[in-house]
Amino acid sequence: QLQLVESGGGLVQPGGSLRLSCAASGVTSDHYAIGWFRQSPGKEREGVSCINMSGGSTLYADSVQGRFFVSRDNARNTVYLQMNNLKPEDTAVYYCAASDACYAGQPYDFGYWGQGTQVTVSS
Repeated sequence: QLQLVESGGGLVQPGGSLRLSCAASGVTSDHYAIGWFRQSPGKEREGVSCINMSGGSTLYADSVQGRFFVSRDNARNTVYLQMNNLKPEDTAVYYCAASDACYAGQPYDFGYWGQGTQVTVSS
């Protein structure tokens, strides 16, 4: 069974950068599209980005377009989310999840989830 583990979260100042990693095990990750989601207290989980199996197609939420970049290294079974020019409103727990396709990047389309990693943007 596919297992996902996120890492790379932490505390960063506004304008800073972080790179999140999503490591897959159990099944080779290139069988799955990988989505990134985030959830902050009192808010619903929202889609941030998604990358298809080959890495040739990506999706981004409007709120992160041009600041976040998703990529994958199938040889390492790892997907990355490079987050630049971070803002306080980016503060959330970030999750990666797997599905057979990105679809519309909504949480209900993804069946496998990691445990999440906290990202805090604050001065």
